[in-house]
Parts: sequence; structure tokens; C-alpha cells
Amino acid sequence: MTMMRYAEALNAALREEMQRDPSVFVFGEDVGRYGGVFKVTRGLQDEFGEIRVRDTPISEQALSAMAVTAAMTGTRPVLEIMYADFLPLTLDALINQASIYNYIWNGQVKLPFVLRTQGGGGAGAGAQHSKVLDGLIAHIPGLKVVAPVTPADAKGMLKSAIRDDQPVVFLEHKLLYNQRGEVPDDEDFIIPLGKARTLRQGRDVTLFATSKMVLECEKAADLLEADGISAEVIDLRSLRPLDLPAIKESLARTHAAVVVNEGWKFCGYSAELSATIMDHCFDDLDAPVERVAMPDMPVPYSEPLENAMLPNAEKIRAAARRAVA
Repeated sequence: MTMMRYAEALNAALREEMQRDPSVFVFGEDVGRYGGVFKVTRGLQDEFGEIRVRDTPISEQALSAMAVTAAMTGTRPVLEIMYADFLPLTLDALINQASIYNYIWNGQVKLPFVLRTQGGGGAGAGAQHSKVLDGLIAHIPGLKVVAPVTPADAKGMLKSAIRDDQPVVFLEHKLLYNQRGEVPDDEDFIIPLGKARTLRQGRDVTLFATSKMVLECEKAADLLEADGISAEVIDLRSLRPLDLPAIKESLARTHAAVVVNEGWKFCGYSAELSATIMDHCFDDLDAPVERVAMPDMPVPYSEPLENAMLPNAEKIRAAARRAVA
């Protein structure tokens, strides 16, 4: 095991997969000479050259179409979209190409590419650089969507995503890049996509989240313990495919659910997850599912206003208390 920052774990995953498979290449805005806006691709161009680590013009629509075509013709591209706010520019390629080609060509076409991007608030980056659009992307059948929170998961899930034969959207949070944790040194260490992780077992309520919201759920669980409430924390890790068995198993124990998501509440991922829980676990619930998410407005540039909007441990604590009341 090696202690690494989240960004370093992603870098290690990219390096190991590029060493392992010559068909893997990385491209995107500032990924080469600059090493990526958050330095995830630092040093890769020096090691693998400009052909396999390519700087590109600013055109997310063109880049996503290039990723689809490159994947169809035998390579495994890893495309970095600098901010999740720019994902809407990629939607034609994702919706009308990447997500459906395997289906319309009856399995004859593989699309092994990864689209990496980062989003999330808390850095004072304003309305155009702080969005969480996981619900928008997870809505599309044919795409896999993941959002790991720990450095170990970041490395293991990125390696799985690169090896997958279908498109994967890999969501990162800008405030996680400096998080540190132990990461296995094994170059074949992978984490299967679609498997949740139980961080903390509890008896009274289950807190479900992905990405940075998992950290807020852990803080909330500590606060709830002081209230005499035993909270289970589930890191879903994978938004699609979703680990429904893990959800059902947890709610069979706790009988109460709080869904936490940094995206917008209306029509967001929290809405779909709540509906899924109601569809499959209704008989196990003693109360309606509680949701903690962002209000329906742009992210303010003012940091005090931004922090007032963001889901946090206190808001999760209040939701959990309502769920078990």
C-alpha cells in the first residue's frame, strides 16, 4: 500500500493502463504539456509522447465525437473534459452515438472509451464551473457512470473503466483531488463497476451517497451517534449500474433511508434513487425516503452563499432525524 492523493491515484491508474495496453491514449484540453488543470495527467506526455497524450483545441463537441470514433476503430481513448459544466456539449456523441451503437449494431461494435470530468461546488468557482450533472448523464441507457470518493476507489475504478468494452463517464470532484488515502500497489488492482461499499454499519437509518457527499454522510453519522441514532453509510460509487442488492440489504436492516446528492433536487439523481428505493424496498420502509440535494438555482460565486446551498452534515443529520421520528 502507498499513501497517495486522489489526483495521484488517478495518475497512477492512467500510467499503469497505458503501460499495460498500447491502445490506451489520453487526450483533452491541457492534458499534455500542462499536465491537466488539476495535474491528474502530470508527467504522462513526457513518458508516452505527444501521440498518446494529446493536447487539443477547446471543442468538447468535437472531442467527444473523436472519442467515439477512436473507440470504434480499435483504441481505448481516455478523454478529459475540463469541467462537468461542459458536458452538455458532449451530449450528441453520448446520446446519439456512444450509448446506442452496441445496440443498433447487435453487439458487433464495441466502444471502450472513458470520459473523465470533474465538478462540484465548494471552491468559489461560480455558476459555470461548479455543477454536478450526474443525473443528466446517468439518465442515458447504455452509459456507465461512476463517482468514487477515495483514492483507492479512484484508481481501481478508473482501471476497470479503461478495461471496459463500453463507454464509461468517470465523475470526479474538485475538492477530492488532495484527499489522501492508502492505495494498493498491485497493477492489477481493480474495483468492479456497479458495486457499492458499506463504510459504516448502523441500525436505524441508511445514508446513501456518492463522491464528496459520502464524506458529509460520514460526518453526519458521527453527529447522529451523539443523538442516539445509529446510521449506516453506503457509498454507492457507481450511479449506473446501481447496486440494488446492497441497497435492499441495508434497508432490510435499518428501515429508513436518506439520499444525499450534490446535484439539483428536481429531476436529479436523488429523485431517481428515491423512486428506485420506493419501487423495490417499500415494504421495508417505516417512513418516506428523505432527500438532501441542491436547491433549484445556479451556484453563487459568493462562497458564503455557495456554502449555504450545498448539502452538508447538518442538513443530512436533520433529514435522518425526520426519517426516524
